[in-house]
Formats: sequence, structure tokens, C-alpha cells
Amino acid sequence: MKNLLLLMVMFVSMTASAQKDVTKFLGIPVDGSKEAVMQKLKNKGFQYNQRLDCLSGEFNGIDVNVSVVTNNNKVWRIAVFDAYKSNERDIKIRFNTLCRQFMKNERYKFTYNDYIIPDDEDISHEMIVNNKRYQASFYQKEEKETIDSVAFKKRLKEALLEEFTQEEIDNPTEEQKEKIKAIKEGVLFTLKFNNELFGKKSVWFMIHEEYGSYRILMYYDNEYNRADGEDL
Repeated sequence: MKNLLLLMVMFVSMTASAQKDVTKFLGIPVDGSKEAVMQKLKNKGFQYNQRLDCLSGEFNGIDVNVSVVTNNNKVWRIAVFDAYKSNERDIKIRFNTLCRQFMKNERYKFTYNDYIIPDDEDISHEMIVNNKRYQASFYQKEEKETIDSVAFKKRLKEALLEEFTQEEIDNPTEEQKEKIKAIKEGVLFTLKFNNELFGKKSVWFMIHEEYGSYRILMYYDNEYNRADGEDL
């Protein structure tokens, strides 16, 4: 009973932490109401652009437009678009510079390290003829060591049932208790480094082509708030 109570407290604590640890843009959580996030962005110096129905300002040394996107009245994405178009040479340099900036930033994780576009690559040909998409994905690190309690319970149950019957799990012997403890620790360790957890704090960008000119589109996504078919 004591161990069960301790486990329940741990689940509640982990769930509360996971809910708070969401993607941030300029230190602003990608969460809550659109009005609140818009106001925080205005406090950072962004101004409302009535013509485009978005915010405009400077980000990472570039003039950009910023849109706040919601799902069920909760912000799940902040989209950042270059305010001005670039030619092929300049956009290639900008894309590669962004990749290097993210890769050396200790606040981010990444699973692929070969995003850099070669100098001799014809991106217009690749995009138009071969339908190639130039995209780089990164993940903001957790501010605290948090574990998604739903994912933890699911993985733990699967791992335990590979070794024990449900009856043994419900009424383990002393020896089985030690094995269950070891399995639990192994699941916790695995989940800390699993993509599906830090993937909830996704930041990615891509090159967008517009009639021979190019922009960088960048997205700060809170995957906890993304639509997942709940309204179907």
C-alpha cells in the first residue's frame, strides 16, 4: 500500500511538471489563450500588422511576421515567417546559418545532424523538379527531468507483462518485487531519452519557395495542444 501511494504521488507530480514544461518562443510559453500570448509578444516589441493580420518585428536579426495558432482556444503553434523574400543564394546561407545556430545551442536536441545544404546544390531545381523539401527539426530540452505519466504507465505495463502474468504483478513475491523495481527503473531511463517525450517541444523550419523567391518558415510547436482527432 505504501509503495502504491508513493507511485500515485509520483504520477501526479510528473503529470503536473510535464504540463508546465512546454515549448517556449522568446521565453513565452506556447500555451494558453491567443490574446494572452499576443500581448506578451507585443510586450517584447512586436506590433500588430493589420494588413497581414499578424504581428511584425525582429527575431534573430531578421524582420519577421509572427502568427499565433490555436486548437480548441489553446495556443499550440507560433509561426515565424521572413518578412522579405530572398534569392536562392541568400536563402541557402540563411538556412545553413540557422542549422548551425540550433546545433550549437545547448537548449536544443536533434536526431539528425546533416541538414547543411552543399554549396553546389541547385535548390530551385531540387524543389521544383524533384519536389525536395528543405527542413530541419529540433527539440527544446526539458527544463526539468519530467516524464509523461501516461507514456510511463503504458510502457511499464508492456514491459512487466513480458516477464510476469497480471496475477504475479498484482501479488508479487519478494524476488519478483526486486525484478519489477528494476524494470520500472529501466523504463524511466528509456523514456527520458525517447523522442516522443522531448518531441512534444518541437521547433522546426523550412525553406518556402514563392515564384523563384524564398522565405524561411519557422514553427514553435506545443505538441500537447495539437489537434489529435479529438473533435472527429
